[in-house]
Amino acid sequence: MMSTNGTRSYSLRIWRQNDNSSPGALVEYRVSDINPQMSFLEMLDHLNDTLERKHEVPIAFESDCREGICGTCGLMIDGRPHGPAAGLTTCGLRMRQFADGATITIEPFRANAFPVLRDLVVDRQAFDRIIQAGGYISVNCGQAPEANSMLIGKDVAEAAMDSAACIGCGACVASCPNASASLFVGAKIRQLALLPQGQAERSRRALRMVEAMDREGFGDCSNHGECEAACPKGISIESIAVMRREYMRTLLARG
Repeated sequence: MMSTNGTRSYSLRIWRQNDNSSPGALVEYRVSDINPQMSFLEMLDHLNDTLERKHEVPIAFESDCREGICGTCGLMIDGRPHGPAAGLTTCGLRMRQFADGATITIEPFRANAFPVLRDLVVDRQAFDRIIQAGGYISVNCGQAPEANSMLIGKDVAEAAMDSAACIGCGACVASCPNASASLFVGAKIRQLALLPQGQAERSRRALRMVEAMDREGFGDCSNHGECEAACPKGISIESIAVMRREYMRTLLARG
């Protein structure tokens, strides 16, 4: 029940796991004196402070900017990546989204390509390797060109920015029943395919990035659409269609 000072209490079922080779399990905790305006991560900070005062091992979870920019804070909350609120990362989720006394289940993102490192922390370096395979552009290092020397139409610029909004959090993978990374890869390919700066590598970018995605063990896209629904930045599954088109374009060009 809510206390007289307006704070709340929750029952938490949190995944604890020492490392990727160790078995894990859900462990129950109780937190109280939680201000409804706290972020979800601040609530976990509060729990960890309590555990440390008891000389218990705190729960490992990732965060950095806590402003929905970096994409490191992703958690499965009651079976949903980033929790019940649409368009938010875990760090932007507030405890007012949960009823006083609620039981909340917190787990790491689940995918073979995202091995658990400890508790709620997963290794998402697979995304980095996909970007290294082709998610870049060639530039001449030196003096920056004049801003208007390369004209880009407003519609094209806005479409590229929509794809560039992807923060690589992995919610698309965690929500997909196949653990596909197609939305992430599609967003990166679409962003660069639209811009003139991205044309130098266009003939090989999609092929290299899709092949890297497959090597990392991500599943195939079967158009469930869960990735779009879970994406905190609202990346459209149109990006996946662009990825497939760019991939076929490369194959056909090579004969």
